[in-house]
Amino acid sequence: MAWLNEIYATLRLYTNFFQPLQKTVFKERRGARVYRRYDTARTPYERVVALPDTVISADQKATLRQQYEALNPAALRRDLTRLQDRLGDTAHLDDPDREAAPTP
Repeated sequence: MAWLNEIYATLRLYTNFFQPLQKTVFKERRGARVYRRYDTARTPYERVVALPDTVISADQKATLRQQYEALNPAALRRDLTRLQDRLGDTAHLDDPDREAAPTP
């Protein structure tokens, strides 16, 4: 369970700071077809920082900026891969019917 929590914590940082999303801003149905319009792709972090100070305080934005500047997307991705591999290896050890993976 601790490894899953570590994976989710790392994935949260990677997703919220470095994975841009397109939000649907307009949807219209014409007959059987649905037409959608999307805004520009931005990360959740960029969306929060763009909010006015009445919604999120300047101190909270500064904290997020510091956290963003301290992150390295390549290192986060490597950590995710390492954690997933470790979890997968552990799952394979628990399955006695699974054949051992060939070693290179």
